[in-house]
Amino acid sequence: MFPRPKGDRVFPQLNSFALQAPGFYFAAMIQPSMPTADQLYLLGADQEAFHQKAALAARARFGNQVFVRGVVEVSNFCRENCAYCGMRRSNRSLNRFRADYEQIAELLIHHRPASMTDVNIQAGEDPVAVREVVLPLIQTLRRETDLGISVCLGSLNHSMYDDLKQAGTSIYVIKFEIANPKMYAAMESPGQFDQRIANICYLAKTGWRISSGFIAGLPRQTTDDLLANFTLAAQLPIDGCSVSPFIPGEETLLANEPMASLDLTLNCMAALRLMRPDWVIPSVSALNLAGAGNGYRRGLRTGANLVTINLTPADFRENYLLYKRNRFIMTEDRILNAIAAEDLEPSSQSLADFYAAQKVNGTVTFTPQAAASA
Repeated sequence: MFPRPKGDRVFPQLNSFALQAPGFYFAAMIQPSMPTADQLYLLGADQEAFHQKAALAARARFGNQVFVRGVVEVSNFCRENCAYCGMRRSNRSLNRFRADYEQIAELLIHHRPASMTDVNIQAGEDPVAVREVVLPLIQTLRRETDLGISVCLGSLNHSMYDDLKQAGTSIYVIKFEIANPKMYAAMESPGQFDQRIANICYLAKTGWRISSGFIAGLPRQTTDDLLANFTLAAQLPIDGCSVSPFIPGEETLLANEPMASLDLTLNCMAALRLMRPDWVIPSVSALNLAGAGNGYRRGLRTGANLVTINLTPADFRENYLLYKRNRFIMTEDRILNAIAAEDLEPSSQSLADFYAAQKVNGTVTFTPQAAASA
């Protein structure tokens, strides 16, 4: 096994809206199988068997189908100051941009890759971009295309969430980042921890499908901290969850810290899949940074069933500084080659339509038969 982080401690009781509102989580419908600490540190043959078990769980629910979406990053303005993100408001060396929504609409309507069924519109936490770029873009796409539309725009006021939904999107990507409130505050993660959780619950209550997620391998993150991420994820009203490896980003406070272990990240992904076989779990592009050459495909081997083509225009892509300016861009060819190499196929159904088709009495029910037809 690779070394565990030192200083494991008892995870503090969460004082969060989510844990005070268990009615949002359908515990009677799904009883998750929580991971053990040992599973997060597996290597060799034991790890391979663990990942294969997770991949088989995904196949049983979704067949060999993988959802293919595009992402466009429309603004790198951000009012937050996360220690691990290059777009933090304190980074004065970053050239800030807001995309022209008509340029992005032209790209997505007339020049999008044939394999993509969904688009994710992403930005720093920038309410101006939501009003001036995202809302008119969604309205145009809804009028001109049948794309499923998701957004990743951070913590906003409730009226803005409502406006986005009314404009024609149904999926919100909002990561809880870190389940330990003390670490969340120390890393200056977005806003206040309890408010972040409350926003997730508000989105679920008002009919959004939600994808959340957390970071594995942060500096000074303990095993108990990692396990707490699974506990919180299981209690949130979400439909999918990601695991992103910590990457010491340029122009951040953590630039000199060690990168997260790819094996730790992949083990967390496999544990998520086994905990909730019904969830949509992405293979994130950062896996290519944590494991050059094979990280992304290894993510698919853990049961990930969502991939993302980066469509951000090249003239401002490098300034969307999550990690490094010299980014590894997931093109359609790279995505399709990775899918084919793992004996998977791109889904012809959008993720948004898949969720809509599975809606039964206000909950989501997944069956192998429905997954096979997705």
